[in-house]
Amino acid sequence: MASSFDNPFDSDIQLNRGGCSCGAHADQNAHDAAARREETLAVAGDEEARYNRVVESAILRAVIPNDVTRRNFLRTVGASTAMAALAEALPLGFAREAFAQGMGAIEKKSLKVGFIPITCATPIIMAHPMGFYTKHGLDVEVVKTAGWAIVRDKTMNKEYDAAHMLSPMPIAITLGAGSSRIPYTMPAVENINGQAITLAMKHKDKMDPKSWKGMKFAVPFDYSMHNYLLRYFLAENGIDPDKDVQIRSVPPPEMVANLRADNIDGFLAPDPVNQRAVYDGVGFIHTLSKQIWDGHPCCAFAASKEFVTQMPNTYQALLKAIIDATAFATKDANRKQIAEAIAPANYLNQPVTVVEQVLTGTYADGLGNVKRDPKRIDFDPFPWESFAIWIMTQMKRWGQIKGDIDYDKVAREVFLATDATKLMKESGLTPPTATSKTFSVMGKAFDPKKPEEYIASFAIRRT
Repeated sequence: MASSFDNPFDSDIQLNRGGCSCGAHADQNAHDAAARREETLAVAGDEEARYNRVVESAILRAVIPNDVTRRNFLRTVGASTAMAALAEALPLGFAREAFAQGMGAIEKKSLKVGFIPITCATPIIMAHPMGFYTKHGLDVEVVKTAGWAIVRDKTMNKEYDAAHMLSPMPIAITLGAGSSRIPYTMPAVENINGQAITLAMKHKDKMDPKSWKGMKFAVPFDYSMHNYLLRYFLAENGIDPDKDVQIRSVPPPEMVANLRADNIDGFLAPDPVNQRAVYDGVGFIHTLSKQIWDGHPCCAFAASKEFVTQMPNTYQALLKAIIDATAFATKDANRKQIAEAIAPANYLNQPVTVVEQVLTGTYADGLGNVKRDPKRIDFDPFPWESFAIWIMTQMKRWGQIKGDIDYDKVAREVFLATDATKLMKESGLTPPTATSKTFSVMGKAFDPKKPEEYIASFAIRRT
C-alpha cells in the first residue's frame, strides 16, 4: 500500500520511501498500518478523501522533502497550523484541480470508449456510472459493442477514441496479425483471472480433459487469452487443439445461447458468461482460468499510438480515471456496489446476483456446489512486458505470426509500463519496480528472456 494515502499532516507518518515490503514505508509495521488506514477509507467509500491525501502528500514532499524536518515541524506547530500555512502558500483546492488535470489542458473532453459487456471491462464500465471519468474532467460515452472484431475496427477507424480490448489485440494490431498494421498501445490491464472453462450439462461425466476429443469449443476471439489458455490447457492434456477438437470464435453475448442450442460443447469464456450458463442451468464450471495461470492478464484498456501522442492530456486523464476505478475495484468491500452499478441493461444486462457471484467469488458451480474464491477475478492495472512476450510466444506457437520477432521491443512499445507506473503512483497505488517477471503456466516456468526456447519446448505446436 502506498504512503500517498497516509495523512501527511500526521507527525508520526513517514512519507519518503523506506524499508517495508512495498518500499514506501519506514518498516513493515508502518506498511501494515497504512494498509489498515487505506482499507478504512475504501470501505467508507471516501474516494475524494483518498484522492486528497495523494495531492497533499505530493505537495508536502515537495515543500519539506526531509521527513525528520517535516515531522519536527508538525510536532512544533500542529497539523492545523501547518495545513493553513500550506493552503495560504498554495491553495489545496487549486493544487487538487491541477493534479486532476495533469497540469495540462485536456484536448478533447467528449470521448467514445467501446466495450464488450463482460466483467473483464469492469473498470472501464464502472468509471461511467460511478463518476470516475467526470472526476478527471471527461465526458465519456461508454458504448456497448457486439464483438471484438467490431471493437477493433471501430477503434482503428476512429469511431471510438479508445476501447476495452483483449490484451493480445493491441499486439496483433501492431504486428499486422489479422488486421492492418497500426501502432497500438496498452497502458493498463483491466483485469487478471476472471475466465473459466464451462461445459454443457450433458458432459458432467467428462471431467477428464483427455476425454474431450471430438468436442466443439468457443472462444471470444482468435487473438485472445481465452484462445491461448484453452489451447494450452488442451495441449497439456494431450489434445491437439487444431486436430482433435474444433475451436470457433463466438461473441461472448451469444455463447450461452449456443451452448443451450447444442451448437457447442463448451467454451473458455469471460464472465459473467460462465456464471450465466450456471444460472440458466445449461452448463457447469469445469476449471477457472486462474487454475491454469493464476494472475494472468485478460482484458485491457487500449488506444492507438496516434491518440496517445496527439492528445497526451486527454490520454492521461482517461488513463487516470481507469486506474482510479481499478484501485476502487481491488477492494473486496466494494464489489457488491460495483455489481449493482454495472449489471443494468446499458452495461452488462445481467441479473445482479450473477455479477455479484463473479465479483465476490462466492458462486454456484452448476454441480450443486457453492465455491468461494475471492480472487476468481481481480484487478491489477500494471502491464507487465513479460505478459506481452508470453502472448507473442503463443501467437507464434499456433502459427498466427511467423519469422523473427523482436519480443522485447514490441512488448516495450505496446505495453506501456512506464506510463502505468507514473499514474499508478499518482492514484495511490504501488507499481512494481521492474517491468518484467517470470511466472508459471500449469506448472511450466516461463522465462521472458528465452521466448524461442519456450516455444520449442512444446510437443504440440504449429511452428
